[in-house]
Amino acid sequence: MSLPSFGHYQGSAARFDPEGIESASLAFREPVHVVRDEATGALGVAVGARDGSGPALPLLATLPPLYPEWLGDRSFQEAHRVRFPYVTGAMANGIATADLVIAMARAHMLGFFGAAGLGYERVEREIDTLTRTLGAGVRPDGSESELRWGVNLIHSPQEPALEAAVADMLVARGVSRVEASAFMALTPSIVRYACAGLTRRPDGSIARRHHVFAKVSRPEVARPFMSPAPKAMLEALVAQGKLTALEAELAQHVAVAEDVTVEADSGGHTDNRPLVAMFPIITALRDAQMAQHGFARPIRVGAGGGLGTPDGVAAAFALGAAYVLTGSVNQSAIESGLSEDGRLMLAKAGVADVVMAPAADMFELGVKVQVLKRGTMFAPRAQRLYETYLSYPSLESLPPELRARLEKETLSTTLDHVWSETQAFWSKRDPHELEKAARDPKHKMALCFRWYLGLSSRWAIAGEPTRKLDYQVWCGPAMGAFNDWTAGSFLAEPRERNVVTIALNLMEGAASVTRAQQLRSYGVPVPSSAFKPRPRRLG
Repeated sequence: MSLPSFGHYQGSAARFDPEGIESASLAFREPVHVVRDEATGALGVAVGARDGSGPALPLLATLPPLYPEWLGDRSFQEAHRVRFPYVTGAMANGIATADLVIAMARAHMLGFFGAAGLGYERVEREIDTLTRTLGAGVRPDGSESELRWGVNLIHSPQEPALEAAVADMLVARGVSRVEASAFMALTPSIVRYACAGLTRRPDGSIARRHHVFAKVSRPEVARPFMSPAPKAMLEALVAQGKLTALEAELAQHVAVAEDVTVEADSGGHTDNRPLVAMFPIITALRDAQMAQHGFARPIRVGAGGGLGTPDGVAAAFALGAAYVLTGSVNQSAIESGLSEDGRLMLAKAGVADVVMAPAADMFELGVKVQVLKRGTMFAPRAQRLYETYLSYPSLESLPPELRARLEKETLSTTLDHVWSETQAFWSKRDPHELEKAARDPKHKMALCFRWYLGLSSRWAIAGEPTRKLDYQVWCGPAMGAFNDWTAGSFLAEPRERNVVTIALNLMEGAASVTRAQQLRSYGVPVPSSAFKPRPRRLG
């Protein structure tokens, strides 16, 4: 088939060889011209301005400069005043540390502190650190700090009072961005946070003080976040003095969350959904919700889960993601709260070295999290505890041989000792749990088994050497993909992995892959190596 040309190109020497074509994909910040060799009919590329030098070649297309900043929805950067459409997610138990969030903010990107699983006082201290270093997310006069940051608010069905208290603190302390995770339905705490501070500008448009990033993996969870808050819930919050009448009225004209992250096959809480299957469903739902409710403010849909390589990130943007959110790969960064032993384990993971295991925070509900399988026995041990919980009504009903096996092979201590430590923990955290355990032997058993599931992640964070086989390290297949991509490069070394270098390489690489795909779509024979740009020292 003869391809039409649009005039002639005269400029820098055209390249028709694989190396030259690959180099053109790497020079994405320059215009690139698709040209044809009249003698052979081969397609090639030339990079740079058309300055009139060199032989005239038939010109098939000219692609303008491409920048990593342009890969997502520009409204994301405008709404959050960041440079890149790139977010680091809130890895629980403080693994997404204040240091990690600070590094991202100083690079003009957005990161969320991992508050899930931490006590109220610890979350408050970390917010103090972030505010002192980066400035309050929202100042008392309503203005925002120059650097952006956020904190996680996790749905806590076993601890609703803690969820509500943390939400109240986030409002009181001026935290302007929250990543809402593990919500199966809206709760008063997330609605209160989302709607507090809504105001009307002089031109009649609605301004919001708080921005919710909702992590979802199912349409039925996404829909409430893409809708106005339920009227009955708003009225109850007004009656409690947690919202004003004006805030409740304005809340009926905005979505609860205007940034919704489609969470695919990720570490931690996940439904293991493929991004390419779920993302179009959620974007179609977004369009329907926008039309139904007539929202003037946009709802952006981002992508997270399974993103550990430039081509994976490029694929997410190609699907239409307004932004991307990474998780597992940041857990291996030096700013992560995970111990050095834990980071070394992650650096050896392959894409298949992950497994689903019972979750500590939703143990009784049978919810599972995705964790690292290689180098740890956590998953089978946690599963043994869950199966025991399902099979017996109480600790006292356990057959002696099963009890002895659990104590020796799973808990590495006696159940009496576990109960003693469990009582000490909940007497400070929430005494109502102990009251419930006194009435319900099944709940007592759940609390004891959750002792193991809860401490296993903390042992991994602390690097407890005697508990290495019990480390619970949340991890998705993105970690293995990242290790495969970085093999043989400086980023293969755990000590070289800082969160900003990871982010910049993923975004720069995604721009390069996008350029390679553009060239291929014009018929240029792009070599496969152009779709795997190597890591570089950036930042």
